[in-house]
Amino acid sequence: MNKPYDALIIGGGHNGLVCACYLAAKGLSVRVLERRGLVGGAAVTEEFHPGFRNSTASYTVSLLNPKIIRDLKLHEHGLRVVERPFSNFLPLSETEYIKVGGSLAATQADVARFSVQDAERLPAYYQMLDRVADVLKDLLLETPPNIGGGLHDLMQAWKTGKRFKALDMDARRDVLDLFTKSAGQILDQWFESEPIKACFGFDSVVGNFASPYTPGSAYVLLHHAFGEVNGKPGIWGHAIGGMGAITQAMAAEASARGVEISLNASIAKLLVRDETAYGVVLEDGSEILAKIVVSNLNLKLLFQKIVAPEFVPPSFTQRVDAYQCGSGTFRMNVALAELPRFTCHPEPGLHHSSGIIMAPSLRYMEQAFFDARTCGWSKNPIVEILIPSTVDDSLAPAGKHVASLFCQHVSPVLPDGKSWDDAREEVADLMIATVNKFAPNFKASVIARQIHSPLDLERKFGLVGGDIFHGALTLNQLFSARPILGYGDYRTPIKNLYQCGSGTHPGGGVTGVPGHNAAREILRDQ
Repeated sequence: MNKPYDALIIGGGHNGLVCACYLAAKGLSVRVLERRGLVGGAAVTEEFHPGFRNSTASYTVSLLNPKIIRDLKLHEHGLRVVERPFSNFLPLSETEYIKVGGSLAATQADVARFSVQDAERLPAYYQMLDRVADVLKDLLLETPPNIGGGLHDLMQAWKTGKRFKALDMDARRDVLDLFTKSAGQILDQWFESEPIKACFGFDSVVGNFASPYTPGSAYVLLHHAFGEVNGKPGIWGHAIGGMGAITQAMAAEASARGVEISLNASIAKLLVRDETAYGVVLEDGSEILAKIVVSNLNLKLLFQKIVAPEFVPPSFTQRVDAYQCGSGTFRMNVALAELPRFTCHPEPGLHHSSGIIMAPSLRYMEQAFFDARTCGWSKNPIVEILIPSTVDDSLAPAGKHVASLFCQHVSPVLPDGKSWDDAREEVADLMIATVNKFAPNFKASVIARQIHSPLDLERKFGLVGGDIFHGALTLNQLFSARPILGYGDYRTPIKNLYQCGSGTHPGGGVTGVPGHNAAREILRDQ
């Protein structure tokens, strides 16, 4: 029998690769098992029409942690990220639009067209958000204190409390507000004009199947404020070559550290003896043994599909079943014959290289959620377009373009027993038509399209309910309670079985942080 590996990683997404790299750096023999025929999970670049390539699922860069970029030498492996010229462009009507980003002065000038008071309040709003985000950023690379743990967890709780104690009372109140209130509540308190509230409110519904007035949605807004690109906080960027450039660089570093990466390796079950994991069985029946097993999968996939129920307490199984997944996401890629010409801003410009958001008000976003809850998808959906080919000519033929359409809201489960297999084309038509309302040449310019309904995202990438975060970012599923209270430290009820995916602290996005933190806890145990 072959000698067991020190560690098996289930799932070759970015967090699995990060975890593998850190374990291998300490001399562990590591093997990554990826179900698909290419490594990278949801952060991959694929050709979806002859000559047209794009990021298939995740599509923009900001949250990737700078420590991980340095430690894994991603730039040395060819990763290059270019910054957006500004953050967002929102068409509001046939004549009006708003742009946010580039510089504070530029944003204030645009906002002042709608409200001078709002323009004057912008610096204070940014300062408030940054002050809270800075405190929470310090906690990203730390393991949350595990409720019911020992001395180590008491020390972690003390360190966490010490950070918040250093804040003045106003800042503590801001923390409480951003964790418990809705984004709409907070934005209504700060601003009077709808355009700027729509700009900021969009972040609260990204990957969040909720209204911007749902309590707790302010945290989702805050979660997107943690990012930076090339050392510049609050900036969004594009990886040249698409998101696959990130995971290919990670895979290159993993291979350089001796990690073995196996593709088309689908897991059938976890091997457990004496309440301890000791390997896996693949779908082809072969066994692979290991001293530890690390899952980069959604919590539900791991414990509902791979781990036999007799190996975990019934109370834990109940919590797994109740774990909230489903982000209301419908994801498309389109090949374009030409750039969209927006009625309000028809000429080509830097706005084509920003995030282009079709959602002109918080009320529009709220109604989109209500429609989706009632009918299965919104009659007037929220659509963000990113056109990476404007800054990356490797993705499309000369003169042509590719665009990512990130669409909200759709229900992960359709009413009346309908299937997404039957509805996907109809909803894709609706998303195209929504953009066409703002850019009348858009529909005619579409050469080809790639559609991912919530069901497609689940089948292809293991995103249960199409959930891009591997679980809702709600207060009951954050920090020590992510994914389940008592197991917020990357461990599980089964000895030597760990988790390193986005369903653990600090949550979703292409950050690499869960993989980094899980590796540290594994090495501590070893």
